Amino acid sequence: MNGSVPRHVAVIMDGNGRWARHRGLPRHAGHLEGMKAVRETVEGACATGVEILTLFAFSTENWKRPNDEIEALMGVLQTFARSERDNLVREGVAVRVLGELDRLDGSSRAAVRRIMDATRGGSRLLLNLLVSYGAREEIARAARELAVQAKDGVLDPEQIDTDTVASALYTGDLPDPDLLIRTSGEFRISNFMLWQLAYSELYITSVYWPDFTREDLFAAILDYQRRDRRFGRIVTG
Repeated sequence: MNGSVPRHVAVIMDGNGRWARHRGLPRHAGHLEGMKAVRETVEGACATGVEILTLFAFSTENWKRPNDEIEALMGVLQTFARSERDNLVREGVAVRVLGELDRLDGSSRAAVRRIMDATRGGSRLLLNLLVSYGAREEIARAARELAVQAKDGVLDPEQIDTDTVASALYTGDLPDPDLLIRTSGEFRISNFMLWQLAYSELYITSVYWPDFTREDLFAAILDYQRRDRRFGRIVTG
């Protein structure tokens, strides 16, 4: 693949429910099928040299869904952690799960710990799964942490800048996404990484997440390589 490969790719995995409805299947069938797309995307990211892949797996707003769907989504998380763990270890993929994890049930928290522990040290790809995550909540959490530090005299409020805020986010030790992919054709960010996406390139595809393949990832990266990233600057000459 020619051109610059994005170092960090983020994905809003959307369309599981519509994929299932169009096939006369229950919504949880779409969530289960979406696991195949995760595998495809991880393998595609490894093949292209992407260093960081961040997937929006479960939002704070998703807690408002019916209990049976929440249980199904937690079940998918546990199944993924169990069934994909060994393959991720072989591929050199390190998994981090980020978000308000204290809201997960005990079985889901245990599954999260197991897959993170098993894949720790993987150096080929960092896979971030954002679970029980909302960007506004993340920014508010960061503000609280910085306020406490300022109150305790550890941090001078006059020294707080954008780097300080960024360092207090879940992804504070990572570069911002170069490319955001959203599936299912929806043109919105849905409370996802609002701070980190300030200068990310956006790629919208009408493909529902369960149908997303590594070829779709390659198409997004090829489109990214045609972009002129100026970060607000004017290029002269």
